[in-house]
Amino acid sequence: MDLWYTEEHSKDVRFSIKVNKQIYTKESKFQRIDILESEEFGKILTLDGLIMVTEKDEFIYHEMITHIPMAVNLNIKKVLVIGGGDGGCVRELTRYKTIEEIHMVEIDEEVVKACKEFIPKTACKLNDERVKIFYQDGLRFVRTKENEYDLIIVDSTDPFGPGEGLFTKEFYGNCYKALTEDGILVNQHESDYYTDYANSMKRAHKRIQEIFPVCQIYQAHIPTYPSGHWLFGFASKKFNPLRDFKEEEWNKLNLQTKYYNTKLHRGAFALPNYVNEMMVINEDE
Repeated sequence: MDLWYTEEHSKDVRFSIKVNKQIYTKESKFQRIDILESEEFGKILTLDGLIMVTEKDEFIYHEMITHIPMAVNLNIKKVLVIGGGDGGCVRELTRYKTIEEIHMVEIDEEVVKACKEFIPKTACKLNDERVKIFYQDGLRFVRTKENEYDLIIVDSTDPFGPGEGLFTKEFYGNCYKALTEDGILVNQHESDYYTDYANSMKRAHKRIQEIFPVCQIYQAHIPTYPSGHWLFGFASKKFNPLRDFKEEEWNKLNLQTKYYNTKLHRGAFALPNYVNEMMVINEDE
C-alpha cells in the first residue's frame, strides 16, 4: 500500500509526497512534530501538518535567509536566530569565522531534540561553541534586548499557533530596538500566491515598513513550500541590500554554496510585477 503525505496549500489546492514511513511523531506542549522519510525529498520535518524542512531542498531556504544579509555586512559579529529549531540557519551562519556569537531562541525544545536525532544534516552545528540556545518565546526574549545584535533572522513558522506573535508590529519594533545601529533584520515572508499566505505577507511587510527606514523583499524558489515561490523580508537601519552589497568581498570568502551566489543576490530583489503591485497597494492601506 502506498503512503502519501498531503498538505493543504489552499482550500482548493493540495500538495502530496509519497513517503516510505513515519520515523518520529510527538505532541509537544506547542505543536505536533512529525518526521517522515521519502525517496524524493529524504527526511521531512512537519509541524502541525505543515512542511518546515526537507533534506532535498532545505539548502535553498537556509542559504537565502543567511547569506543575503551576510553579504551586505561582513562585519556582523553577533546574531540572533528566532525559531530555526531544525538548525539550518545556524549551520550556515557558523561558516563565517568572523561571527563571534549566535543566539538561537526556539520555543519548542522537542523540535531541536528531534532534529538532532533524525535530521543531523541541518542540526549538525547546534553544538558549535559560538552557539547558545534559549528555549523561550521569541517575542518575550527580544523585549529585553537593546542595541545588542548586528543581525536578527526570524526563521519562524507560519503566523498562527506558536509563530503568531512573530508577525506583530510589537515584535518588529522590539527587533528594531534589539539591533545595533548597523543592524539588519531578515525574516521568512510567506508566499505571494495563495490568498491566505499573500495576506499574511502584506500585513508583515506593512508593519515592518512602519518601523525600518530600509525595507525590501526578495524571493527564492523552494519546491516544497506553498506555490514554490517564497519571499523573504530584508529590513535595516541603514544598509541597502543592493547598494551596500559587498560582492567582491563575499566572493573572496570562497564559501561553497548550492543555491546562493552573488549574481542571484541581485536578481532575487527583482520581483514579478504582480508582487510589486501588492506592495504598492499595501503601502496605501
